Amino acid sequence: MSGALQAILGRNGYYDRRGDDAALLIHGLSGAPAEMRSVANELKRGGFSVMCPQLAGHGGTSGDLKRSRWSDWYHTVGAAFDELRGEHRRVFVAGLSMGALLALLLAAERGRRVDGLALLSTTFFYDGWNVPRFRRRMLLPLVLYTPLRHFLSWNEPPPYGIKCERTRAMVHSALSLRDEGTAAKHGIFSVPAVTIREGERLIRAARRALSSVISPTLLVHATEDDMASVRNVHYVAEHIAAERVETYYVDDSYHVLTLDRRKSDVASRIGQFFQNCPGEAVPA
Repeated sequence: MSGALQAILGRNGYYDRRGDDAALLIHGLSGAPAEMRSVANELKRGGFSVMCPQLAGHGGTSGDLKRSRWSDWYHTVGAAFDELRGEHRRVFVAGLSMGALLALLLAAERGRRVDGLALLSTTFFYDGWNVPRFRRRMLLPLVLYTPLRHFLSWNEPPPYGIKCERTRAMVHSALSLRDEGTAAKHGIFSVPAVTIREGERLIRAARRALSSVISPTLLVHATEDDMASVRNVHYVAEHIAAERVETYYVDDSYHVLTLDRRKSDVASRIGQFFQNCPGEAVPA
């Protein structure tokens, strides 16, 4: 692996080369490439090459995350996509949560060079059943738009976006140990307020980008999402410019679809959608 590619992937990212078609996978805010492994493995079985870089500022301490900006995260995604376009016939993109917003931005900018999108748990609105109204309407603006943002963090409460009790227990155990491998495997569950503000800026940018996204799009969302309700799906479907938009609702799961009870079904559905996307490759 070249030094340039390793720099794109980061310490915990991966690139598994298989077929001529490739998929760029984008993990969520404060997450880690490992959370996309179920999708990566299914796509590899279908003959796809897969790449999942570690977003800038991720995979280390909360201080590292605090120093990064949403434009840094997007730069990671853009560099990874360009690398894949130079090596593969077609390139698809799948993102989870805030990763879905980065995927939308990429598709808006790169147009027909993005051969298909899978948007998982897209988060324009933090309106799930586990997000208190007080946080959404009062506390969040107070923290994000005052100097308090430099000192405070938001600790994600159980169930951590995961309905499966066994997986949730594993995550909770890792968080309790606070060892060096926790951020690499599970991400950071104490998100600095300045990072949340960067996420809000990303949301605004992705909202503006929707009308420029023309790639075939699959929307995947849990009906019981604890962080972002199905309102997010309706919003994307109403504002995206793509002519082909399919929706796949998932039960028995929460926000982190790639780690939860229906992760195999989700990965399989993404693979089917990418396989059935029409059209020929567009020159890089």
